[in-house]
Amino acid sequence: MAVLNKTSFGKVVSVRSSVIDVQFCECLPEIYTQLRAGEDEQIIIEVVSHLSDEIVRGIALTPTSGLARGSTVINTGHTLQVPVGKRLLGRMFNVFGDAIDGKETLNGGEWRSIHQASIPLSQQSTFAEILETGIKIIDVLAPLERGGKAGLFGGAGVGKTVLITEMIHNMVSQHSGISLFCGIGERNREAEELYREMQDAGVLDNTVLMFGQMNEPPGARFRVGHAAMTMAEYFRDDARQDVLLLIDNIFRFIQAGQEVSGLMGQLPSRVGYQPTLSTELAELEERISSSAKGAITSVQAVYVPADDFTDPAAVHTFGHLSASIVLSRKRASEGFYPAVDPLRSSSKMLTLTIAGKRHYQIAQAVRQTLANYEDLKDIIAMLGIEELSVNDRKTVYRARRLERFLTQPFFSTEQFIGKAGKLVSLSAALDGCERILNDEFSEYPEAALYMIGGIDEVK
Repeated sequence: MAVLNKTSFGKVVSVRSSVIDVQFCECLPEIYTQLRAGEDEQIIIEVVSHLSDEIVRGIALTPTSGLARGSTVINTGHTLQVPVGKRLLGRMFNVFGDAIDGKETLNGGEWRSIHQASIPLSQQSTFAEILETGIKIIDVLAPLERGGKAGLFGGAGVGKTVLITEMIHNMVSQHSGISLFCGIGERNREAEELYREMQDAGVLDNTVLMFGQMNEPPGARFRVGHAAMTMAEYFRDDARQDVLLLIDNIFRFIQAGQEVSGLMGQLPSRVGYQPTLSTELAELEERISSSAKGAITSVQAVYVPADDFTDPAAVHTFGHLSASIVLSRKRASEGFYPAVDPLRSSSKMLTLTIAGKRHYQIAQAVRQTLANYEDLKDIIAMLGIEELSVNDRKTVYRARRLERFLTQPFFSTEQFIGKAGKLVSLSAALDGCERILNDEFSEYPEAALYMIGGIDEVK
């Protein structure tokens, strides 16, 4: 760890929940400086504002039990730091860079501040390129951008975390890149399950896990995204590798900021959110980019409160994304997994110049067919499919087969569904969609296309 410089001692003036006011007579610490207090210096405080020329206000990133007025506070002279390097692979950390996987602690080596500036625009890559995930419905209808940001939108229990686990598996097996999982405000149970699942799937050695869990103070949850970004930036800039950064859940980052804002006594904005919501989100999101050295591609689970897409948290997140993958509770209840809504999901990559003419035309035809089927559902419910015209009936048959073909067994769910996981290339997925649109499988039962990989597996 960094040696203490400009060390000065302060005294606690007041403690209100996680908000600590500290008086320094000599040298006032700068904003974001890390302070330590308590018996074994276990209480970590981050300076967030200067109240006067002697008093600073900080947010505690650890529980404050035992802290009282008059307690001594040490100015460390540096911001919060985390370790970087290849030594992180296969390990699990908290926001302070401490290993929480029960293995040996990391001491020495390089540590970097979690507060880094984003790459200047002049150094960012302007070349748009599609990143294949091996998941049919995403690659065909909402392809991800290499070095871009994709959002996984959905309420509770529609399969966000399962989809993220599958993407980690495919990233390691397909692109031999580094996956960095950042859990913000997630349950302890989920962290422990994810660790074991990755160990069983054999992808842990190429993954770094970073958690700020639900039971931790809001200050720690608010900074865990910045800590993970610092680790990811090392692999992009120094190791020159592509990084898949998975954030579960970006809404919890906004929520932690809301709690910090409330503790600081700031006046709330719309729907009770912090007035600095857009700035805080932008500071984190703008660090996710690609350069000539490598790319950080981010997939972010976004919990949508009460499935309301007009919520400020969802609206502000949408603005940063190049692809939006919307998960639907209705599709999940119908047994279509992954439960991606093909009509509400979209991607800026799906244009003639980037995706190519064939991909663009097939995706548009698939979407058109499914949209027409959606329009016909009311008539079918009232009058029956027999009352439709011949052309409409063909549309319905195609759409129902497309819906089933776009389902896929995952490697991460093998033990639950009893089917081996499938990784499907983009060309194979496009071939399948094209052949279904050309009525090649009109004689086959719909069930033959359900939960398969490539179209050649139809029996």
